[in-house]
Amino acid sequence: MYRLCIFDLDGTLLNTIGALTYATNLTLDRFSLPHVTPEQIRRIVGDGYRTQMERALKLAGDEALRYHEASLPVYMEYFSKYCMKDVAPYDGIPHLLRFLKKKGIRTAVFSNKPHAQAVENIETIFGSGYFDAIRGEQPGVPKKPDPAGALLVCRELGETPKRCLYLGDTSTDMKTGIAAGMDTVGVTWGFRDREELLGCGPKYLAGHPSEVERIVEEAARNG
Repeated sequence: MYRLCIFDLDGTLLNTIGALTYATNLTLDRFSLPHVTPEQIRRIVGDGYRTQMERALKLAGDEALRYHEASLPVYMEYFSKYCMKDVAPYDGIPHLLRFLKKKGIRTAVFSNKPHAQAVENIETIFGSGYFDAIRGEQPGVPKKPDPAGALLVCRELGETPKRCLYLGDTSTDMKTGIAAGMDTVGVTWGFRDREELLGCGPKYLAGHPSEVERIVEEAARNG
């Protein structure tokens, strides 16, 4: 049975596409570049804001990335102000989290989003202390898909990877969970499609948070 669920944030727990798009486009405005669309943002996020801005600049026509280094502090300036813009939990997520608490299963968040904004997103929506751990991008811990951060969360909470269920919506998440030796759930309600997730070989796919509840209950029956 599982004793810990580690969730990705963007596209898994929370729909943050509005905030990500808004901050990115304000940054592009600063360099007189055209905007990217929410659909494009869905395809370029998940690997940290540095990579996100690299991809956004290329989409906006800066193929040589002349503005990349200059864009990073600009993006963080705007994202720090607007990281909560239009942010909301996905349908079924609050119920899933209550279910896990009733089952005595601890919950954690592991994201490539800058740590301060990850904490702000989670604590604004769910309240301070609702999750047992929140970890965003921080110095000294490699970003996903390196499994080090996920394993660190396990150690901090005194659990083992085999008792951990890892949930995310991108190939980066699937690679992270699998490399950490965790059973991994690809969620299809987020930013990427079923085919991308299947290509990484997760143990489970879930189209709605209620399906995660069934996965947890089946694991409990099987010991």
